[in-house]
Amino acid sequence: MKSVGIVLSGGGARGAAHLGVLQALNDLNIAISAVSGVSAGAIIGALYAAGHTPKDILTTLKGRSYFGISDIAWLKPGIFSAASLRKALSELIGNDDFAQLKMPLYVTATDMICQRSVTFSSGKLFDPVIGSSSVPLVFQPVLFGAYELLDGGMLNNFPVEPLVGKYDVLIGSHVNKLRVDNDPVKQGKVSVIDQCFHMVIAASVHERSALCNIFIEPLLAGFGMFDIKRADQLFELGYAATMEHKDRLIKINQTSE
Repeated sequence: MKSVGIVLSGGGARGAAHLGVLQALNDLNIAISAVSGVSAGAIIGALYAAGHTPKDILTTLKGRSYFGISDIAWLKPGIFSAASLRKALSELIGNDDFAQLKMPLYVTATDMICQRSVTFSSGKLFDPVIGSSSVPLVFQPVLFGAYELLDGGMLNNFPVEPLVGKYDVLIGSHVNKLRVDNDPVKQGKVSVIDQCFHMVIAASVHERSALCNIFIEPLLAGFGMFDIKRADQLFELGYAATMEHKDRLIKINQTSE
């Protein structure tokens, strides 16, 4: 059987679409061998690598908020701390160690000290995951050894590199396709920030997508990065986008593609 690595991009609440992708792969009997995730993709990747099913993770995400008022960290860089996320990881995964996971996981974050992208795959698990998903000016940076970690998507929102050359088939799930040509851009402040961020990283994402055998990119226009209340819709869109590749995916478990 071919080994399969999957890349999970960042995207905030739109990461719920990754769960639809993973569910579709499960339904097609595609066994995932390893996950490379960033930001929201790192959180979902960690929970999936720990053995939780996509539907269970969806239920967890809908039932928890990482923006609770108890997490406000006044007078510190970032509006919120990640106490609730750390608590969730502890409850759902247990030991704070990559070795606890059932498959290899690669977590990419941005190190603000050296201003570069860094990837973790061993040792302590929770700090890299929290750092990878710490949106600048929203969450505090995570101090982890010699690193000061923030959202990995700033420099690499599609970290395929850790998987290249290690697995037979690479699948990419990118949840930031927000527009099609000639679509008007919404002018809300959060939407404009969201659009600007993804315009900046779009070119590098699509360069990296060429390294994947199958690239899944559901159109998520109208879904914001904090739109977790629409997680069920995002899940279904991710599922449907994956099934568009059904014929190619089925061939993965055959002797030739």
